[in-house]
Order: sequence, then structure tokens, then C-alpha cells
Amino acid sequence: MNFIKRVLSTVVGIFVFLFICFGLLIIVGLIIGSSSEEIVTVKPNSVLELTLDFPIKDYAGKVEFKDYTFLNEDRKNGLFNIIDAINYAATDDKIKGITIDNSFIDAGITQTKEIRDALLKFKKSGKFITAYSDMYSQKDYYLSSVADTIYMNPAGTLEFKGLYSEQLYLKDIQDKTGLKIEVIRYGKYKSAVEPFLANEMSTENREQISVYLNSIWKQVKEEVSKSRYVSVAQLDSIADNLLARNAIMAKNAKLIDKIAYYDEYIDGLKHALKVDSYEDIERISIEDYAIYAANKLESNSSKNRIAVIYAEGDIIYGEGDENNVGQGTMSMALKEAREDDKVKAIVLRINSPGGDALASELIWREIELTKETKPVIVSMGDLAASGGYYIACNADKIIAEPTTITGSIGVFGMLPNGKELADSWGINAEQVVTNKNAVTYSFFEPLSETQHDFIKEGVIDVYELFTKRVADGRNMKQDDVKTLAEGRVWTGADAVNNGLVDEIGGLDVALKRAAEAANIEDYKIKELPIFEKDLDKILSSFGLVKTKEDILKEELGEENYKMLKKVKSMTEKKGVQLIFPYSLDIK
Repeated sequence: MNFIKRVLSTVVGIFVFLFICFGLLIIVGLIIGSSSEEIVTVKPNSVLELTLDFPIKDYAGKVEFKDYTFLNEDRKNGLFNIIDAINYAATDDKIKGITIDNSFIDAGITQTKEIRDALLKFKKSGKFITAYSDMYSQKDYYLSSVADTIYMNPAGTLEFKGLYSEQLYLKDIQDKTGLKIEVIRYGKYKSAVEPFLANEMSTENREQISVYLNSIWKQVKEEVSKSRYVSVAQLDSIADNLLARNAIMAKNAKLIDKIAYYDEYIDGLKHALKVDSYEDIERISIEDYAIYAANKLESNSSKNRIAVIYAEGDIIYGEGDENNVGQGTMSMALKEAREDDKVKAIVLRINSPGGDALASELIWREIELTKETKPVIVSMGDLAASGGYYIACNADKIIAEPTTITGSIGVFGMLPNGKELADSWGINAEQVVTNKNAVTYSFFEPLSETQHDFIKEGVIDVYELFTKRVADGRNMKQDDVKTLAEGRVWTGADAVNNGLVDEIGGLDVALKRAAEAANIEDYKIKELPIFEKDLDKILSSFGLVKTKEDILKEELGEENYKMLKKVKSMTEKKGVQLIFPYSLDIK
């Protein structure tokens, strides 16, 4: 009896606690909602601090809470908010220069290039850019190489060693555990499922990785060479022999300008700003300045709009959210843009490795409908591959960065199979059927030849449709598309040459082409989609509830959690997939 009382009292206590927390949440929300929006001010003679150690997404995201509007968010720390801020700073008399104080930039290589390009434009204003780091990662250095003066800690390190990509192969662990993945693929380069089929990399996969890594590295070397006045050949020698691995070697290699401690770097800033003390340096973070710049840009009185619709993350069948591209959210965003009379053109910004074939087709259809009334221009980010290319191929024009990874026009289907695992545990599955093909798939039985043939037929049908969509959208013959396809991956630079992309450039170029297509000179940007959140996410965001992901990260550690998530993601994919051949992690 006492036990029951203790259980009931615990349950009641939990409910009371949650009720109090929920009440506090409402009160805090009302206070936030009733207060005026925080105003960011910029003082004269300021320096803009570019520290990019937070996760950078193309689209920071507009979030609406269906029942709690006081919690709505319109964040301004996305890639293009940062770029807008840098562009605005070039014209802002209060900003005298930029300091890059970075440690391990959390962005893709193409995102990093786009920020770097904005910094190059900023330099044309005549304002200074300086950079300091205790340790430069390769990506950090690529960004910082644009600076007028590069400082490095005397005990610091610098990475300049070339690029590499590492893939995990899982065939042996399947054999050992009895948990296998049934795979049907089309395209000799379609390597998304290769880790489940072999223990080593195929010749075709090694070839395509080598080609695109060398293409990206060529771009990085050329840009660093231009900024640092060091020949490409010398940069290769530095990378091959690690000739810039410490401060003295980096300075001798002409990759940095000064060896100094941070306080000495601050002295340099004081001199540039013509102030006497550390306290006199007026500094503003890029995140705060992005809010300031966004408010200034909002004052644009143009009635014209160009809608920028972001497709960022895996393509899934469903609504989608900040991390996944769903046909539900994308269809609503495209429909809203084409029915808005103020919107004259649409830029679809894609940063996606692809995913579900059906969802990709449904988004393709929505773009086709939108093109009937308004021009659609695609801007590609780090990735616009497989399903990501599927939803790009029928645009009026495709713009990509030279470091963009695209193509991967191939298809696969896969299903987890636990027959051997079940046998080892003494589990036997028996089926009773009314028709011979009633069992299309069972986790406890290997695919029969008939089932395999049906799935293969579906994969081939999707491949034929995919290549036809590309052929029609790019005004090519389907047979010519197939010679570029079979899952082959291309960089943006190569894709311009083979016809999959029209032009090299970033979002700014895509916006320019959209304005030209709509025959407008002035416009404001309308960002879509808008995401909704539910109560569970509200409570989680306030730390009142720990998500399953939070608990797993704590128990497994970040790297192990990422590996688990990768394996889980692959085993959950059912049906036909249009997805990039592997997880892209260039180092």
C-alpha cells in the first residue's frame, strides 16, 4: 500500500512540476512577446568580429509556433545573413574594418568560399581585414588567407596539407552480426550503398572522389595563391611536405605575416583604429551586426520581391523541417511564392544530398507548375546531388559554385534483412499467404529472385524517369544524359563544362539572373519556407525536456553518435532512393 502511495505521490509531483514549468514558460513568453524587439546599435569607429564557430546553415530559418506565437523566431545567423552583413559593412561608415578571429569554422567548403568572396568584395571598400588564430585548421586558413595581415600565435599550428575523404565499409560487420542490407542499385558510380556490399572502395568510387577532391583543392590553391602571392606549385610543395605546420615555418612559407600573441594582435588593432587602449576598441559580433544589417536592408521600399526558397538537408517524403526537405513544406513555399503578386521571380537555393525519389518527383512537379507563371533560378550550395539535382534540373537556369558537388544521377533501393541474425537467436518466421506475391518483403527472410526483380524494375523505372527529367530540363538527349549519369559525381566547375550547370556563381549571381528574367531592377528578398514547431520541441528548446538525441550524445559522445546516426539513417531508408553516394566530410 505504501509503495502505491509513493508511486502516486511521485506521479502527482511530476505533473505539478510540469504544470509549474509550463506556467513559467507562458509568463516568460508573454514578457518576451510584449517587450519591444531588441535593437542592435553600432558605435562609430567599430571593428566587425568575424568568429564563425557556430553551425552555419544557408537559411537560419523562420519558425512559427502554432499555438504560441510569442515564441516565433526569425533568426539572422544564416550564411546569407552573414554575407549581407559583410556587404553592408563595406558601406557603413561606422565599421572601419573586420577582424577574423576564428577557430574551426563550422561550415561547408562552398559556404566558406561564399563568405570569402564577400570578404574580397569588402576589401574593395579600402577598409582593413586582419586575422588571428592560435591554430588554423585548413578551412580556417582558406578563409583567413583573404586578410591584409595574418597573425599566428608563436606556439600555434597551421594545417595546409591537401584534402581527404574517409569512408567506412561495413560488409564484415554484417557477416558477423547477421544483420544485412539487401541492395539494388543502378549506376556504377552510385556508391551510397557500397559500404554494405564490400570491404574496400571500388575503382569507380575512388576515381570520382579523386576527381572532385582535386577539383576543389585546385580552386582552394588558386585562391590562396592569388591572395598570398605564393605560386600554386609552391603551395603544393608546402602541402606535400607540411612546410607550414608551425608559426616559424608558416611565416617562412609566406602563408602568414606576423608571429604574435593575442595581446600583440590587439595592439595592431588599436593602431589600425587609432585608439589608445583595449577598452577603446568598439567591437561588434557578426551575429549582432547581421541583425543590424537586416533591419537596415528591410527599409528598402521596393514593391517587387524575389522569393528565395531554401531546400536544405535530406529529401524526405512528408512535411519536412529545418533539417530535412519535405515535399509538403516545399510545395507550400512554392505555391505561396507563385500566388504572391509582389513576387516576380524565385530562386531555389539547394544544399541537399538528395533522398526520397517520390518526394523529389513531387517537388519537381511543383517547380514545373511554378515556371508557368514565374522564372525559377537554382542556386547550388555545398551539395545539390542526386535528388538534389532532380529538383534543380527543370529550372530556367542553374548557378553553382566551382566547389559545389552535384550530379550523382543514379538510383538505389535497399532493405534491411535480419534472417541470419534471427537464425542465430533461434527465431523462425513463418508466413501464410493468399497469393504468391503477397509477401513483398519480410525482415526475417532474404529477398527471393522474384522480389529482387520487382524492386530492380522499380529502380530502373525511376532511373529512366530521372534521366528523362534531366534531358528535358537541360535540353539534352536522354542517351547523352546517361553518359554523364550512372551516379557519377561532379564539381560545379566540371558540371558547367558537361552541361549540367549553366554558370559559376553564388546566390548573388542567381538573384541577378532572377531579376533579369523578371525584368526588374529593384527588389526585396522574401525568404521561405516558414517552419512550425510543436510543444515537445518548445519544452526541449527551454531545457525542460531532454530529447533522445541529447541523451545519446551524452552517453556515446559526439563522434560515436554521428556514426550511429549515419548507420541508422541508411538502414531506415526504404524504397527507391536518389541520394548522394556517401556522407560528404572533406578534411
